[in-house]
Amino acid sequence: MKTTPNIIIINCDDLGYGDLGCYGSNRNRTPHIDRLAQEGMRFTDFYMASPVCSPSRAAMMTGCYPPRIGFGSFHGEVVLFPGYDIGLSQDEVTVASQLKTAGYVTKIVGKWHCGDQPEFLPTRHGFDEYFGIPYSNDMGRQSDRPDNPPLPIVRDETVVQQQPDQRGITERYTEEAISFIERHKDRPFFLYLAHMYVHVPLFVPKQFLESSENGAYGGAVECIDWSVGVIMDCLKELGIDENTLIIFTSDNGSRAQGEGGSNDPCRGTKQETWEGGQRVPCIMRWPDRIEAGETCNAVVSSMDFFPTFSGLTGISVPGDRKIDGYDISPLMFNAKATAPNDTFFYYRQNSLEAVRVGDWKLHFRKQGHAIQELYNLREDIGESRNRYDEAPEVVASLETKAAAIREDLGDDSSGIVGKGTRPIGRVESSKPLTEYRSDHPYMVAMYDLPDMPTMSG
Repeated sequence: MKTTPNIIIINCDDLGYGDLGCYGSNRNRTPHIDRLAQEGMRFTDFYMASPVCSPSRAAMMTGCYPPRIGFGSFHGEVVLFPGYDIGLSQDEVTVASQLKTAGYVTKIVGKWHCGDQPEFLPTRHGFDEYFGIPYSNDMGRQSDRPDNPPLPIVRDETVVQQQPDQRGITERYTEEAISFIERHKDRPFFLYLAHMYVHVPLFVPKQFLESSENGAYGGAVECIDWSVGVIMDCLKELGIDENTLIIFTSDNGSRAQGEGGSNDPCRGTKQETWEGGQRVPCIMRWPDRIEAGETCNAVVSSMDFFPTFSGLTGISVPGDRKIDGYDISPLMFNAKATAPNDTFFYYRQNSLEAVRVGDWKLHFRKQGHAIQELYNLREDIGESRNRYDEAPEVVASLETKAAAIREDLGDDSSGIVGKGTRPIGRVESSKPLTEYRSDHPYMVAMYDLPDMPTMSG
């Protein structure tokens, strides 16, 4: 008899706050994900620690703000690129390595994006198995990026295919996930399923493209939903559904409003520290412990997974380092419980751009320029009415919080070097996992859909 839950994190790529039916979408059909919410808890004020993916994912794995672990900037870029000599330090402790200590078997399927050199791969960070594309799906050879290295699929630490047909990736990921669950149904397992969708370019299977009422974007969302349904059905068939905690979320907000994705009713997009860049869906379902149909309005974040999973499995949080997350299990079991934290800091790269305390959010900086804007998010989730001049006492209180975090994590825009940061991982020499060969029979020689934004992640 298991005494600890199986844990599954389903993390989407660039899925926005308003992209699911249970979060208000009337454009995308998501019946299986909506059922997760109906049978579990939906969080309304859940944040990722960054509005782009490499820092967001590393923060979720370590329970730390990106600047704390050296993940604020990557050779001046906002995310890691193929062949970089930097990545998640082997000195960091991850969710996976914590759960292995508790006797779990661990696997990641999908996007890692915390470094592609052998020293940085998931198998060096607590995962027993890995299958997936190690970074964004636009980082292979594309019609508008012909100099990119071929897009790799990696099993553990070996490239097993280059330039795959992306229309079949989600099906392959789902098959990998199901196989892992079936093989380890009799012991505690941790599965991190990091979907390719809805990052561009959007290659969507024909059945979902034809059924979508929201173009390729809607088809990709419906394909994610299909995958969730398959996993839920598998858990039920194996008789382990009741004692499995499923968490469904996204690494940052949708990249562009009006192009299929939606962060409604939030303002802003991916790469921005407005709510639309970092407030994302989060659903938790665990029939044994979480009451069905609950909604939690507390300020929580992906950094809370590390200490929460540690507490649920009886493992102590490392005492030799600062962890920024909090154990939110009391909220999971009672949405009205006292939240352990009401503060969240919005960093873009290594610059502090905003802080939230309770219902109030104060902005300091946007697009390299200083601003003074204050919003009450409970009344104004769209950040449309600036209250800066109306509430000087609130501004002063939030400024005090900001000053403390600047001393701890630093703030490039203020010229402050943080005292509580740790170095990013480095290797002496590096190279991309793949190299283009004109004589190799690639499944897809060149992806023909352009990536419209100027940045990946």
